[in-house]
Amino acid sequence: MRPLDGLRIADFTTLLPGPLATLVLAEAGAEVVKIERPDGGDGMRRYEPLWGEESVNFALLNRGKRSIVANLKDPAQVAHIKNFVAKCDILIEQFRPGVMDRLGLGYEALSKLNPAVIYCSVSGYGQSGPKRHVAAHDLNLVGDAGLLAPTGLPSCNVIPPTFIADIVGGTYPAVINILMALRQRDATGQGCHLDIAMAENLFPLVYWALGERHVQGVQSCRRSLAAGNSPRYQLYETADNRMVAAAPIEQKFWDKFCDIIDLDPALRDDSADLAATIHAIQQIIKSKSSSYWSSAFVGHDCCCSIVATLDEAIADCQFKERGSFAHKLVNEQGDSQSALPVPIDPMFRGSFAETKSAPRLGEYGEAVPPLRMV
Repeated sequence: MRPLDGLRIADFTTLLPGPLATLVLAEAGAEVVKIERPDGGDGMRRYEPLWGEESVNFALLNRGKRSIVANLKDPAQVAHIKNFVAKCDILIEQFRPGVMDRLGLGYEALSKLNPAVIYCSVSGYGQSGPKRHVAAHDLNLVGDAGLLAPTGLPSCNVIPPTFIADIVGGTYPAVINILMALRQRDATGQGCHLDIAMAENLFPLVYWALGERHVQGVQSCRRSLAAGNSPRYQLYETADNRMVAAAPIEQKFWDKFCDIIDLDPALRDDSADLAATIHAIQQIIKSKSSSYWSSAFVGHDCCCSIVATLDEAIADCQFKERGSFAHKLVNEQGDSQSALPVPIDPMFRGSFAETKSAPRLGEYGEAVPPLRMV
């Protein structure tokens, strides 16, 4: 038995934050039913590249779910959706604040039908505050939380290679708070309304900058370790244009790293001339290939490694041994691939032999009388 077996979730979310959250919950046993628009459903279905008839992104994020088609502007269909939600444990939505209320599907209305419902709202800035209605994507939210400032001068700024606000600020807080709300409901019998604000949930990622700002009275994040302002936390290019991820922060790791690369003893005190030490290491690492450095680091505790390509990461013996990509996903043509790994302990997930697919639009029924549940 999985921990969330028997729970039903009405999922009104699209794209990334909510669908990834409900994927995690589905993998733990919950039945997730997507409520989708009749004109194409979740917009992610049409994202490229396609895998079969629909997006591979949609397939990865919506494995093992079901789909109901509903026109939420039709009062008759909304009435049937209300009846459906009355039989659900959790509702998760991702509209701008106020939209679900206007549709007659807000927390106040639905909690009267189902006082035990856990109603989770995921939005950029939350359900209150002067920016609650502001349109924003991941980069805006990350920028608003000060997370881009530590990269330093504009010439050094780098767009994050993933959607940090969606996943770290939206998906994971939603899952955490839903699980806590379930625990609370076990004790009280009452549901609640969860307000997940992606922008403010990013502040734990700059905890060090907040601390330095308070103690030193300046915005010191641009001089921080994590911003690349230390030779002990750097990416160094190799002779064959690969990268060494060097993180020998503690002194014992730093001493070992310096020995391996044969750094001039005069430069090993990195507090004396930081720029000179970084430059010298850059020249040393650049003089040899990635295979040379990979061999040099093997067997030594110095927190240094070669940055992996995605193919190399998937093939890594560590992830293979732990079965990170052992679960399978199949599309309507019968083609299969590895499912998206989710952060659930193996004891709480289904068998590796289990193969699932993403739902076809409306395959669980139409939200018109009678609501078809198969």
